[in-house]
Amino acid sequence: MSAQDELRRRDEQAELGGGKDKIDKQHAAGKLTARERINQLFDPGTFLEIDKLVTHKSSNFGLDEKRYYGDGVIVGSGKVNGRTVFAFAQDFTVFGGSLAAYHAKKIVKVMDLALSTGSPLIGMNDSGGARIQEGVESLGGYADIFLRNVLVSGVIPQISLILGPCAGGAVYSPAITDFTLMVDKKSHMFITGPEVIKTVTREEVSKEDLGGAVTHNSVSGVAHFLTTSDEDCIANCKRLLSYLPQNNTDPAPRVIGSDLASRENAELNSVVPESPNQPYDMHRIIKLIADEGDFMEVQPLFAQNMICGFARFDGYSTGIVANQPSVLAGCLDINASVKAARFVRFCDSFNIPILTLVDVPGFLPGINQEYGGIIRHGAKLLYAFAEATVPKVTVITRKAYGGAYDVMSSKHIRADYNFAYPTAEVAVMGPEGAVNIIFRREIEEAEKNGNVAQVRARLIAEYREKFANPWEVAELGFIDAVIEPKTTRRKVIEAFSTLHGKRQTNPKKKHGNIPL
Repeated sequence: MSAQDELRRRDEQAELGGGKDKIDKQHAAGKLTARERINQLFDPGTFLEIDKLVTHKSSNFGLDEKRYYGDGVIVGSGKVNGRTVFAFAQDFTVFGGSLAAYHAKKIVKVMDLALSTGSPLIGMNDSGGARIQEGVESLGGYADIFLRNVLVSGVIPQISLILGPCAGGAVYSPAITDFTLMVDKKSHMFITGPEVIKTVTREEVSKEDLGGAVTHNSVSGVAHFLTTSDEDCIANCKRLLSYLPQNNTDPAPRVIGSDLASRENAELNSVVPESPNQPYDMHRIIKLIADEGDFMEVQPLFAQNMICGFARFDGYSTGIVANQPSVLAGCLDINASVKAARFVRFCDSFNIPILTLVDVPGFLPGINQEYGGIIRHGAKLLYAFAEATVPKVTVITRKAYGGAYDVMSSKHIRADYNFAYPTAEVAVMGPEGAVNIIFRREIEEAEKNGNVAQVRARLIAEYREKFANPWEVAELGFIDAVIEPKTTRRKVIEAFSTLHGKRQTNPKKKHGNIPL
């Protein structure tokens, strides 16, 4: 056999992974193979695979009789929509995708290459966990990966696709990365599985309820996107990449479309209801002002009182943070604060401007919130906005009360342009609560006289006229302009346009101490 024939033989063997029977099982489970996933991710003919012929070196427990080329993971680089991206894809057909010494070395190598070239890194996780036969070497391999996840954080975008099981220590790599995508009914993440939990705590829970895609997208907040299949997951990953720069030294990407920067929409004038207590959907405003109405929401099922996601304005990728008045009246609570804080910090890390849409009556009151640390968690969002040096534009659509006004990218924490609708109410608290405090004696007297309803109504109207409006804050310079809603898109684009050359730095330090 010639050397070329031997190469072809080994290549073919490597591409079979664990063998046709294991591939058939993967397909029967409704999952693509690792190699099929790679082909779905990269532009045709662009994938450059490395370490294709690597095998493990262990002889423990008969492993020397079971060696497969690739050792259960495919690594390399290629083009995704014309951009260089590095990736690894765990192969469940080989030892259940279990991680061991050489499997980890391959992942580490591709991570180092991604860092040195300033390119995004995609991890496709489908693994039964550590390869027990290799003992502590497997654990060491995980730690080598975790270290690099941390070191490259904020330098290159890291995206994790959970396309099967991901359990035990393996979950910490996706947890450190920037975004995690899961497949409904196919992917699972947990530190300890249902059987261990039942043994230790006597709690009974299904694998799906404990660590399924719906659970992590709606309850725990561990995942950012819920998808329906491998193909859908990879398509969403590619769409997400289109909003992200290659690395932290590149500007936010621009995709020029046909939507005019000067476009106005009269429908915006009627989105915010006349009644201050009537809910509305902030998504309407986002879709009316974004390029082509396109918005990629992040964590849409988690902490729904806060909206985060990506849109484009005049082609430029922009992060959007917005209160959602139709859920908990848009109040800030623990989950909403943490969700938005992490998103803001991501955008700031990668030079993506931030648009903040504000309609917030305050922080959610309650014993559970206080005991759960709303002070500490709310401070995370305050910290994130204050720390961010990217261009920041804020639009107050209606309520901006109390400390939540400060937190939601106010002028006081370095927002560059702050606009308000004529419907904006900026005050220490809502008129009803303020009247109870300021005019307590008058209300007590009215109760004695039996006309408290009329007196309260008059006092609330007077307070609203004096404070619950945008005029005083505009006079103080805390709002740069009061704008007609239909002009929102044009004003936002004009503001961001002036900020393209923004240069702002924080005091020199090793790093801050965010209230984790």
